[in-house]
Formats: sequence, structure tokens, C-alpha cells
Amino acid sequence: MAKGRERRGRVEPRFEAEEPADPAHLDLRLSRGDRAGGGVAKGASKGTRKAAPKRAARAVAAAPRRRRRSWLGRIVYGTVILGLWGLVAIAGIVAYHASQLPPIDQLAVPKRPPNIAILAADGSLLANRGETGGRTVSIRELPPYLPRAFVAIEDRRFYNHMGIDPIGIARAIGQNLTRRGVAQGGSTLTQQLAKNLFLTQERTASRKIQEAILALWLEHKYTKDEILELYLNRVYFGAGAYGVEAAAQRYFAKPAKDVTLAEAAMLGGLVQAPSRLAPNRNLPAAQARAAQVLAAMQDLGFAKPADVKVALAQPAKPARAKGGGSANYVADLVMDVLDDYVGKIEGDVSVQTTVDPALQAVAERALVDELNQKGARYNVGQGAVVSMRPDGAIRALIGGRDYAQSQFNRATTAKRQPGSAFKPFVYLAAVERGLTPDTVREDAPLTIKGWSPENYSRNYSGPVTLRDALAHSLNTVAVRLGMEVGPKAVVQTAQRLGITSPLQANASIALGTSEVTPLELVGAYAAFANGGMGVIPYVIASVKTTDGKTVYKRAPSSLGRVIDPNAVGMMNAMMHEVFVSGTAKKGDIPGWDLAGKTGTSQDFRDAWVVGFSGTLVTGVWLGNDDGEPTKRVSGGNLPVEVWNRVMTAGLRGDKPVPLPGAARWRRSSGAVAEARPAEPPTLGGLIDDLVGGGQPPARQPAPQRGGPTREDKNFLERLFGID
Repeated sequence: MAKGRERRGRVEPRFEAEEPADPAHLDLRLSRGDRAGGGVAKGASKGTRKAAPKRAARAVAAAPRRRRRSWLGRIVYGTVILGLWGLVAIAGIVAYHASQLPPIDQLAVPKRPPNIAILAADGSLLANRGETGGRTVSIRELPPYLPRAFVAIEDRRFYNHMGIDPIGIARAIGQNLTRRGVAQGGSTLTQQLAKNLFLTQERTASRKIQEAILALWLEHKYTKDEILELYLNRVYFGAGAYGVEAAAQRYFAKPAKDVTLAEAAMLGGLVQAPSRLAPNRNLPAAQARAAQVLAAMQDLGFAKPADVKVALAQPAKPARAKGGGSANYVADLVMDVLDDYVGKIEGDVSVQTTVDPALQAVAERALVDELNQKGARYNVGQGAVVSMRPDGAIRALIGGRDYAQSQFNRATTAKRQPGSAFKPFVYLAAVERGLTPDTVREDAPLTIKGWSPENYSRNYSGPVTLRDALAHSLNTVAVRLGMEVGPKAVVQTAQRLGITSPLQANASIALGTSEVTPLELVGAYAAFANGGMGVIPYVIASVKTTDGKTVYKRAPSSLGRVIDPNAVGMMNAMMHEVFVSGTAKKGDIPGWDLAGKTGTSQDFRDAWVVGFSGTLVTGVWLGNDDGEPTKRVSGGNLPVEVWNRVMTAGLRGDKPVPLPGAARWRRSSGAVAEARPAEPPTLGGLIDDLVGGGQPPARQPAPQRGGPTREDKNFLERLFGID
């Protein structure tokens, strides 16, 4: 049995010393019984022995799956690791770019540059000045569809994201790839606002990262409506307009609160490309973009289909420019002197001026029409108009034919020879020294140091009264009077009434050879219209902040009496004849007492008329910027025609009043003037004080209505270049 068991059991190897066999023929394979547990397999049940091959087969089949799971696990693991390192890298990049920004606790929305709204006397807007071109508006002031237009086209998920919109970015990418639907950018309104407030316009990855960081900060700091309001007041709309109010005024000549749905859609579409889509430059493109905005608004339920249909049928169009834009000349004058009145401006302000918008429009139209109709024939291309109340309040100011073509303000800056329009100062100096309108002087040829002045007609009338000599603008009589009283006295008289430009005290001063501006000449004539009180022209009535606080309000002021009442009466009586029988009779307005003087410089280079009633003073200049002679334009033809239109409009609705002192003097016609009145050069003395020189006359009666204000002095320094 032992042998049988030995035969049936395990055979132990033997290691007797024998001749080694050939290694190639050695059988070193292990049988199942040679392995550990082989006996158990031998004694296993029949079922177990039958199942073993099946398990082996399953194991063989499962091996590839185990290998696949192994590779999948490695991929997942690697992906997780890469993702973690990616997050670390992104965090590092964000941290780096965040470090380039100011600390969050010090971050603040920068102040919007202040806007200066320049208003007419009736409160209507003349112009906006400042870097933005319009005032700040509250979102509550606007029609609901206006802010919704921006949300619809720029950021339809604005109220659902935290400042960054991954869904919007993905949608924008998809639309850009497929070129379908309403094109949208990937940046949210909050990101756009962050860029406008804090960053440059460069297109770099660094800026985009900082933009996203700042957008998150804005969303944390402000409500959605506050962010939208900031956006609407800061975004650029082209043509120098920053903010929706400036854009509405610029393109539609109306405040943003009054825009229609079609106009709101056009404004909403502008911000994508302000220069390319500006309606005043590319109306078809602007209207096509507005149609896209309307479609987006309807799709989001921001506008009713019926309203959208009307807006599409009647697309928005830019407002046509009114006239030559002369209100901008007024605005420029305001900006020249405003800081003298209110100092540095920190926030939006409104400046109410003295300008009558209706009269401003009439004056502009009268000047432009005259130049359009007769400019070529008479070779005259430019002009200026100034109209003011006798107290110096400017009611209309036209600085040129077309502001868009030339911003040079001829009314306040251009110095031209006034010609015979300067003669009233010569006659006033003579009257103040005892002469009267009935005084007779010789109209005959004369020569002064080789200079022989001639009359316009080159005819001479012999003995004439001063009244007739002034009415018919006889040059020889004016020169005789000037030499009689002395050129220096003529200069002092003109300065006393408001002429601030340098004047040459020579014989030709009587014929207006020293240059002056239209504004100062009209201001000097105001003393005749108001009875002898010196004035400084002014245009600013008050300045207020947006919350209604008054920053400045002009108080009644005067330079005091600069002409004796009796002398005023005589001068007005003489200048009245200019409109009755003299060179300005074409300008007469029935029912009104008018007075003034025309003027023409040598070779017809400049043509003037300055005339007044007891309630309004207006001056007109026509000529060429380069001094080229006109074709016989004189003060008595084209300028008087413009003057008549302006004065007729300005006096409409007013009750006629007599000229100061003229009627009284006519009742005592022939009376000799009283003893020479005092000659207080109130304005001239002010100028002398400013320049540090001059010799005022000895007698100076006290001003009757107070002296010049600090603002008046600053006005002179700024406007006329007095240091």
C-alpha cells in the first residue's frame, strides 16, 4: 500500500549523484499536485472541480476590463491633479493682477467730470460744456425702455449674473461662430463699466482679468440698478458725448427722458461702435443696429410687439442742426468767465444766462440770410451781432456766420476799426465842453500834418449844425471837433463809457481808426440808452448745483454815472436824427424812438451800425476775417437791414418808451448846455487801476447804484486781456 500510495501520491525528486542529463531534456514543469494545496484540489468535490475552469475563464475575460479601469483611473487621477494645478495657476494669475490694482478697501468709483449746462433766460438749454457733454441723470428720470435697450443688446442676463456671465460668454462665442442671431459681446455691462471707470481701452488678457476682478467688486458694492445708472452716465456714444443725456441732446436735440422707443433703441445700439454707428455719420447702419435692439427687446419681453412694429416703421433720425449753432458762441463766452464767478467746479452745475433764445435765433437767422443772399455780390463773408439791455445784460450774441465752420468769436474777440460808429464819443466830448446840437461848424476840406480827410460823398456842405453833421456822418466836422477838444479827451470819453481796447490819441481817432470789439462798442452805447450810467456787459445771471443750491446770483450793479443827463439828452437827440434823416433811416421802426450811428472803415473793410431804443441796444458788424475790402458795404446798407430785423423782433411786445433826455432837450431846443459836467471816468478809472496807470479827471461824483463788483473786474481782465 505504501507503494501504491507512493505511486498515487506525490513523487519526491531524487538527487543521487548521476551523470547530469542534457538540460534541454529536463522537465522542470510543476503539476497541480506539486503546487501548495494540491492535495486539497485532489480531494475537492466533483462540482468544485467542474467550476474551476469556468472561474478561470471568467478571470481571463475580466482581465481587459481591469486593465481598462486601471487606465481610466489614471486618466481621472491625472485630470484631477492637472485641474488642481490649473486652479493654483489661475489663482496665482488672479492674485498677481489683483495686486496691480489699488487695495479693495481703498477702491472707489472715480468722480464723473462735471458738466456745465448753459441755459437761456427762460431755462431752456443752450449748450453743454465739460468733458462729458451732458449732465448726470437718475435711472428714475428715464423711460423704462431706455435702460432696457442696453440690457437687451449688451447683457440680457444682467440681472442674473454676479458681474461675470459664463453662459453669456459661451453664447456669444457660439453666435460668433455660427453668425446667427443678435450679435452680443462676451463682456457684461458690469465689466464694461469697470473698464470705463478704472482701466484703459487696450485689448489684452491682463486687462480682461482685472476687468473681471473689478466687475465682481462692483457687484458686491452696488445694486444692479445703481450699476446700470453708472453705466448709462459713463458710456461713450461718440461725437464727444459721454452718458445717455449727452447722447440724446447730441443726436436728437432733446433730453434723455423724452426719447422715443426708436430713439432709445438707436442709443442702445450705439455703444458697440460709436464712431461707425453714429446716426449723423452713418444713418443706415445706425437704423439697422436699432432694429436688432428692438428685436432683442421684444424677444425678452422688454417691449410690446405693437410698439416695436411702430418703432420699426418710423425709425429714429438725428435732429437737424438749427442754424449756425450760434448758441455755442454764448457758451464759449460763459466758459471764458465762469471761474471768475464760482471758482473751481466740483460737480454738475447749471448756468442761467441773460440770453433770450428767441432773439438769439432771430439774430442768427438775420445775419446768415443776409450773408447768404448778398454776401457773394458784395464780397462780404462774416459778421457779428450783439444785442443787450441798457443795463448790460446780453440778450443775443452771434460770433460768426457758422460756429461749425469757425469757432472764432468775432463779437467778443475780433478787433476792427469802427469808422464813423466811433463819432458819438467825439461829439460827446464836444457837448461836455459846451457845444450843443445846434452849434455850427464848417464842413469843408482841411489838412492836418499832410493828412486830408474826406467825406464819404466827397462833397462839402459848408456851415452845418452838429445835429446834421452827425446824422449825415460828415468826416470833416468830426475831425474838427476832435482837434478842438483834443484827441486825448476823445480817448478818455470813450474809455469812460466802456471802450477797453487800446486807443491812439491822434487826429484820425475821430474817424474810428483805433480797433474795438463789437461787444465793447455796444456796451459803451448802452450808457446813452439808459440815461448815462456806465455798464459792463454780462451774460451770467446765476449759477446753481443740480440739487438747486445757488452758487452765484448777480446783484444789481453799475459803474455809476458816466454822462451828465443833459449831455445824454443832447446826444440822443442828435443820434435820433441818424434814423430820421441820416445814414440809418432804412432801419427806422415805426412807433419807436431810435438813436445810434453807422460806420464804415477805410476801403469798405468794415461796416457797422449800433443803434438803440430806451429798452434795447444792438450792434451789427459785417466784413471779412482777412480784412479784404468789401464791394462798398457801408453801415447804412447791409448792416442796417440785419439790425432792423433783430430790433423789430427784440422790441415786439414791448411798450415804446422815449429816449432818455431827448424829448426834454427838444422842448428847449437851442438852449446852451449847462456848465461843463463832471467827467468821471468810472470805467476808464477801473481800467487804469487794473493796468496800473492813467490820470482820472479831478471831479468824480459818487456812483448812484453802487460800484463795480469783483466779478465785473475779473470779467474785464478775462474778456479784454487786462493784466
